[in-house]
Amino acid sequence: MADVLSGKIRVRLVRSTIGVLPRQRATIRSLGLRKIGSVVEHEADGAILGMVKKVSHLVKVEKID
Repeated sequence: MADVLSGKIRVRLVRSTIGVLPRQRATIRSLGLRKIGSVVEHEADGAILGMVKKVSHLVKVEKID
């Protein structure tokens, strides 16, 4: 995660939110993800990286050049 502190990241939901804590489900929704396989792009700032870290077991992150 430390190497993506600048630029943009692409976040993909790869696991279901069924059975996860309501706070984690809310974090997924606030990232803009709805269904498995949905993808969003965000600027890699501290708030977004913190949210991604909290749900890292549900998402896949890649840096966009």
